[in-house]
Amino acid sequence: MSSAALRQRISNELAHLDVFVDNPSDMDVKQINALVQQESAVIDRILGEVQKVVVGQRYMVERILIGLLTGGHVLLEGVPGLAKTLTVKTVADTVSAKFQRIQFTPDLLPADIVGTTIYNMQKGEFIPRRGPIFANLVLADEINRAPAKVQSALLEAMQERQVSIGDETHKLPELFMVMATQNPIEQEGTYQLPEAQLDRFMLKIKVGYPTKAEERDIMDRNTMGAVAKAEPVCTAETLLSCRKLINQVYIDEKIRDYIVNVVHSTREPRAYGLADLQDLIEFGGSPRASIYLNLAARAHAFLRRRGYVTPEDVKSVGPDVLRHRIVLTFEAEAESLTSEDIIRRLFEQIEVP
Repeated sequence: MSSAALRQRISNELAHLDVFVDNPSDMDVKQINALVQQESAVIDRILGEVQKVVVGQRYMVERILIGLLTGGHVLLEGVPGLAKTLTVKTVADTVSAKFQRIQFTPDLLPADIVGTTIYNMQKGEFIPRRGPIFANLVLADEINRAPAKVQSALLEAMQERQVSIGDETHKLPELFMVMATQNPIEQEGTYQLPEAQLDRFMLKIKVGYPTKAEERDIMDRNTMGAVAKAEPVCTAETLLSCRKLINQVYIDEKIRDYIVNVVHSTREPRAYGLADLQDLIEFGGSPRASIYLNLAARAHAFLRRRGYVTPEDVKSVGPDVLRHRIVLTFEAEAESLTSEDIIRRLFEQIEVP
């Protein structure tokens, strides 16, 4: 949808909403805000279906929705048994789109993911056989249990939205998203994901344990014999329409500068009054961090039924965008510091607009 077409749609919608503005400079923000409040109703429907199956984990569900609404890939990290796979599959069940689950194992081959070429005896030629990556929503379950050569098979798909099989390149669907789960690196039988691949994930979500009340509810649900299932309440076209609207969510110039300052401070902390962090950060966030922080903040505003971004949106999604992009030095590890500690310091120091 072009910008002109979107503006016309907004005008048509507001004709029924009786939304008035005081001056033309305020028109776009107020109109987009009104349309966001209307279009974001799909979020309530998805959350309602997910809650039928998954107890709690609101933070994880919202971050997965941010990925869906922006086209960004999501990495979920947590110990086994925290409903990571169940949550991803349940969210996928609410969308009328093709879903594929790939169980990553040490003996998995790249061809098992992207596909391969097979010989057609009748035609006397090799033809491509597409792998499970050709889907709208792909669950890479326990992604860190496969070696590096398998991880490399995902790089082209995640960034270029295409796959090379033999000497041919095949485009992936417009709605394409990888939702990966992994156990903590210190668990037995896992591999460290390459930095190049980690950078392609928009968000890295740390999944924690449920509360005592939530765990009681989980126990009761899973020992009563009844199995709930989420129903489709959203189409791929609806998600793509929401993505275009999110790209129109207003973000002020000062907040854009704030995003750039936050990301740049991970590379040059001394320039932002954080000289003590200079020797603790080996590598800071790449330009993808700025791009994804902008998009994720817009999507977070959309989830909050707003057509404009506030600094709180940036702060809310900032740790999820940055935690896997900051590489610490040995000195930081010796002091038992984590990327979470560094990010907290950065957001405390960088001036908020």
